[in-house]
Amino acid sequence: MEDAQVAALLVRRCVAGDAVAWEEIVQRYNRRIYNICYRFAGSADDAQDLTQEVFIKMYRTLKTYDVERGAFMTWVTTITRNLLVDHFRKTKQDRMTESLDGSSSENEDAMPLSERIPDQAPTPDTRAQSQQVGEVVQRALTKLSPDLREAVILRDLHDMDYRDIATVLKVPEGTVKSRINRGRAELARLLQRTYKQVM
Repeated sequence: MEDAQVAALLVRRCVAGDAVAWEEIVQRYNRRIYNICYRFAGSADDAQDLTQEVFIKMYRTLKTYDVERGAFMTWVTTITRNLLVDHFRKTKQDRMTESLDGSSSENEDAMPLSERIPDQAPTPDTRAQSQQVGEVVQRALTKLSPDLREAVILRDLHDMDYRDIATVLKVPEGTVKSRINRGRAELARLLQRTYKQVM
C-alpha cells in the first residue's frame, strides 16, 4: 500500500476515534516534524516543544485534511511551517543575532564566536566528524532569513518537490526556486567563511 493510501486510512481511522491510528500517525511523522522544527529553531528543546505543538494542532484539525487536495505530508508540513512562522514572530524581539566576527553586546570582552567554533579536524570516529559538520551547517542555517531557511530545509533536507513547497509556503513555484537558489548561495558563503576561520 502506498504512503498516501496508508496516511489516508490512518486519518480516517483516527477521525473515527481509533487511538491506535493516532499513535501510528505520531510514530510515522514524529521524526520528520522534529527534524523540520530542529532545523528551523536550532535548539533541541525548542524543537521538541514545537513538535508537540504541531501534533496538538494536527490532532485538533485532522478532520480538515482532504486527501483530494494533496499529500498528507504536504498538509503536515504546512501546519508545521505555519506554527514555526508564528513561533518566529513571537520570539523575534527576544533574539539577538550574533555575528561570526562580533562578540555579544552583553559582554564586549567576550571571545568572538569565530574563536569559539570547535576544531573541525578529522578524527578517527567518522560519526563524531559528521556530527561536527552537522553542527556547523545548523549554525549557518540559523543565520539565513526565515524565508530562505524554510525553502532550503524543505527542498534539500526533506527532499520535497517545488510544487509541494509552493503549496506549503503559499507562494508561486518561481519564488520557491528563487528562495532556494538565494538560500543555497548564502549558506555556501556562510559555510565557506566558517571553514576559513576554522582552518
